Amino acid sequence: MGHGDTHTDISRFDTEVYADRLRRAAALTAAAGLDAIVVGTGPDLQYLTGAVADTFERLTALVVPATGTPAVVTARLELASLRASAIGDLGLTVRDWVDGDDPYALALQGLPDDPALGVSDALPALHVIPLAQRTAQPVTLATPVLRELRMLKDPAELDALRTAGAAIDRVHARMGEWLRPGRTEAQVAADITAAIVAEGHHRAEFVIVGSGPNGADPHHEQSDRVIQRDDIVVIDIGGPVGAGYNSDCTRTYCFTAPPADIAEAYAVLERAQAAAVAAVRPGATAQSIDAAARNVLAEAGLGEYFIHRTGHGIGLSVHEEPYIVAGNTDRLRSGMAFSVEPGVYLPGRWGARLEDIVILTDEGPEPVNTRPRTLTRL
Repeated sequence: MGHGDTHTDISRFDTEVYADRLRRAAALTAAAGLDAIVVGTGPDLQYLTGAVADTFERLTALVVPATGTPAVVTARLELASLRASAIGDLGLTVRDWVDGDDPYALALQGLPDDPALGVSDALPALHVIPLAQRTAQPVTLATPVLRELRMLKDPAELDALRTAGAAIDRVHARMGEWLRPGRTEAQVAADITAAIVAEGHHRAEFVIVGSGPNGADPHHEQSDRVIQRDDIVVIDIGGPVGAGYNSDCTRTYCFTAPPADIAEAYAVLERAQAAAVAAVRPGATAQSIDAAARNVLAEAGLGEYFIHRTGHGIGLSVHEEPYIVAGNTDRLRSGMAFSVEPGVYLPGRWGARLEDIVILTDEGPEPVNTRPRTLTRL
C-alpha cells in the first residue's frame, strides 16, 4: 500500500521561525489579491512548517488564507508523522480525512465562495483540477508569494547554507583519497557519496564525476569509464545538511600538467568566475552577473563553449530562484544565495566548471566555499 513518507532525519528551526513565515505568507497572499494559497508537500511545505513529507494520490496540503488561521488537510494515516513536525506546535487547524471523504472541500472550508486560489508549483494536477472545479475563479500559481519568501534567506537559513558549504568543502579536500587513474567514475562516485554523508549531509543529492570527454557534458553523472592519467575531471557534488539546506560545489581536477591550451582556457574560466562574483552586489540585476562571466569567456574566444546559465538560487531546493541568467532583470537583494558556476565544455574532448555558492550581504558577496579554485592537480 503506497503511503507518504516523512523523513525524521531532517532537523528544523524554532517554532517561531515558522510562525513568522506563515504570517508573512498570509500578508503576501493578501497583497497578491488571493483568498488563499494551497501548498503541497515538498520544499514549500517544509519552508513554511518544517514538515518533510511526500504525498501520492491522497491530498496533503497546507492552506494559508489571506486572513485567519492556516489549516493542514491530510489523510488520517499521515497525521501522526505531520504532528511530529512544527505543525504540531504552530496551532494550525488540522482537518484530517479518511478514504471516501472529500479532501478538496476540507481544503476550501472557511474560505469565501468561489475563492481566488494560488497553488504551489509542485502541487500535482491530480489535486489542482479538483480544487479548480470548486471555484469559478481561475486557479493561479502561488509563485509570487512563495518565491518572495524563499528567495530572501533569514539569518538561520544563511547559517545553514554556510554549514553546508563547509561540509562539502571538507569532501573536496579529501578528493585525492578516491580520485585517481585506473578507477571508474562509478567507483569514485561511490566513495564520494559515502564521504558526503560522513561529512554531515543527510544524503548525496547528486554526484557528478565527469572524466575526460564526459566532463564536456555538464549533467553527466557517472559511468563505468576508467579514468585516465591525462584526464581533466569535473567533480560537482552536494546535498542537504541540518534543516535541509543544500550544498553545491564544483571543482575540476587533473593528475598531470595539462596541455597549454587547457591550462590557458582554465585560467580564463577562473577569471570569469572571479569577475562574476565581484559583480555581485545589492541592486545588480541577475543577468548582469551572468554577463560578467560570459563576457570574459567570449573575449577569450570561449563564449560558445559556455552552454548554461551562470547560476541558480539554493536553499531547501538545490535549484530555486533567483536564476543567474540572461533575461532575468530582477535586482539582487541582501539575503539572497545562489551559485556562480561558469564552465567551458569542448565536446568530445574535455570540460571544466568552477562553482561556489555565494551569499549576498549588505557589504557584497560572501562565498561559502573556500577550496582553491585553480585546476587542482592530485
